[in-house]
Formats: sequence, C-alpha cells, structure tokens
Amino acid sequence: LALALALPSVALENGLARTPPMGWMSWERFRCNVDCQADPRNCISEQLFFEMADRLAEDGWRELGYEYINIDDCWSAKQRDAAGQLVPDPKRFPSGIKALADYVHARGLKLGIYGDLGIFTCGGYPGTMLENVKQDAQTFAAWGVDMLKLDGCYSSAEEQAKGYPEMARALNATGRPIVYSCSWPAYQGGLPPKVNYTILAEICNLWRNYDDIQDSWDSVLSIADWFFTNQDVLQPAAGPGHWNDPDMLIIGNFGLSYEQSRSQMALWTVMAAPLLMSTDLRTISPSAKEILQNRLMIQINQDPLGIQGRRIVKEKSQIEVFLRPLTRAASALVFFSRRTDMPFRYTTSLAKLHFPEDAVYEVQDVYVGKIVGALRTADNFSVVINPSGVVMWYLCPMELPLQPWHVARQQAPG
Repeated sequence: LALALALPSVALENGLARTPPMGWMSWERFRCNVDCQADPRNCISEQLFFEMADRLAEDGWRELGYEYINIDDCWSAKQRDAAGQLVPDPKRFPSGIKALADYVHARGLKLGIYGDLGIFTCGGYPGTMLENVKQDAQTFAAWGVDMLKLDGCYSSAEEQAKGYPEMARALNATGRPIVYSCSWPAYQGGLPPKVNYTILAEICNLWRNYDDIQDSWDSVLSIADWFFTNQDVLQPAAGPGHWNDPDMLIIGNFGLSYEQSRSQMALWTVMAAPLLMSTDLRTISPSAKEILQNRLMIQINQDPLGIQGRRIVKEKSQIEVFLRPLTRAASALVFFSRRTDMPFRYTTSLAKLHFPEDAVYEVQDVYVGKIVGALRTADNFSVVINPSGVVMWYLCPMELPLQPWHVARQQAPG
C-alpha cells in the first residue's frame, strides 16, 4: 500500500512517446549472436547498428517515422569496470556507445539500449541491481541514449516493484529525455490484480505485457489472442505517452507469409502498438518493405488521439472485425480471416458494426491505397478476405448525424 501511495509522485512526466515509438530493434532477428569471428555480418556489434542506422536514414524509413535504432541484450562486457559502470564489449563495440549514439544522431535518428533489473540480463550479462539504478541511468544519459528497455530476468517481484519506479525517477533526474520501456507486467502475468495499469502508466512510456514474439504465425496469433481476449483491461491503459507493447514486427523474416505479414502490420496498427521492426533491413524484400512503409497504415498507427482499437466482432465463420477510433471522427476497420481454406466473402454493414445512424463515410482501402467509395451506415457491403489475411479500411466521415461520434463510440459493444 505504501508503494502504491508513493507511486503517483514518480510519474515519468517526460512528455515523450506521445504516439507509439517506431524504429528497429535487434533482438528477434539477431538474438544474442556474439560470434563476430564466424559471423561478422550478423553478430551483435557496433557494425550491425551502424549499418542499420544507414538503412533507416537512406531507404525512406526515417521520413516515415522509424527513428529508433535499439540495441537489445548482449551488448556489454561480461563484467562492470573498476568504477562499477556498465561498459560495452571492447571487441564488438570498440568505438563505445557514445560514438554509436553520435553516429545515429548525425543521421537524424535516436539510439535505444537494453538493461535488465536483476543480477544478470536474460542473456547472462551484467544486470542493473537496485544499487546500480542511479549510476546506470546516468551512464545511459551520458552516452546520449534516447530509449531504455528494462527487462526483468533474474529479479524478484519485490525488486521489480521497487526498481521499475526507481529507474523512472533516475531517468528523470538525468535531465535527458529517455523513453522508458518496461518489461514489468510481462513478469507478473500481465493482468490485474498483480499488474496495476493506472500506476504503470505513470511510470513507463511503454511496457511489454506478454510473451516474447518468435518468428512464426503461431506466435503472432497467440499474442494477438491474448491482447484482444484481455482488451477490457488493456485497452484503457494505452494512450499518448503510455502504450501496451505486443513486441516486435517480424515482417521481412522467415516465419510469415505475405498475407500473414499484412495481418501483423494491420493488427499491431489497430492496437496502437509500437512499430519496432526486427529484420535485416540490408536484405529486406520489396514486398515486406512495402507493407512496413505503407503511409496510410503509419498515419493510422500514429494517430494523435492514441486510442487503442478493440475486437468488436468474432464470427463463427472465423472472421473477426477490429475497430480503432481516430481523429476527425475517422476510424480504422480491420477484417481478419483465421480461415485456412480459401478467400472468404464477408458481408456486413456499418450499422451492424455500431457506427452512428444516417452517416456517410468515404472508404479507403489501406493496402490497395484507393478510395473504395462512399458508404452509408445502413448499406450492406462485402469484403473478400484471404486465408490468414486482412482487409483494412480507413473511414472518413462525409456526413455525420447530430449525435457526436464520441457518444456513439461509448455505446459500442465491449
């Protein structure tokens, strides 16, 4: 109770992550590959991050909002230095993290780094124990770090309850704006009563709620299922400055088909999720790049209202419909097929999806990029959805009824 009463005063109050962070992260694609002798191109080294920063800056990513280059686990030496400070591995990061941050900043990008609130990181490198929190925050700030992901391996629930708020205080005290990503809820099962999302939103800018993503469709589905099954708890917790994080985008790797890649992007966007890619940007296919660089998709993800979308329909036919309210009374609709047989023709109306009566919307297909036409709330329409695929629409009101959309939205089903 004392902890809960004390927490509101440690609110991050850093004004950061007003929209979900976007960028690139090393973990899912490159893991803890530290064998730079056998695999110099793909090991966790400064060279990998220099090259990914070049790709973000030169291949159109930065202009779309992908601005963070995030180092994950396995970057540090196996021991702290004589002064007790974290230091990068001298062979794999010979220039040091400050030089890497300068390189990233010179390209109009930002650098993220990884720590762990425990004896060790998940990969067995030095962790940030409670007595190290202030020192490590100051080290990261001195290096010019712009985001910290703080994991929770090798720590107890009590240490996490003290350490995560303490790191928020310590980051604030550095005076450097550092986006704070917490893994705290993921280590506590992700749900109340163990997780208090009201308190969490006052401590962290984003947080991992659930399991690590793997390079498979099963993994994407299991994460989406957990988030939408628990949307009544999770959806109200998200908003400008504090986001649920279902983990990285694996589009461009090995485990997803083209349709499944489009589905992950659409579902993460409707969830108002951070868009942190974990793929090899040096060799990414044109089709994967096209999905990740879809301008309208990114505009929807980055909508300043910051309302997380919800699943509003779950049909026996294995079709699901998701809705995300957006600024200017617009909205995003995702029609998602879990079927594995053939394309499915799904027929419904905006009235059945609880849109306001007597309204007219201009409908734009997010992936096709074209205006579908004008649609009245009462009109029936059909979409053809490929197996494990999506159809995603952006709806902009042309005529609205007298009843404000925000009132209608409150009346939408849970």
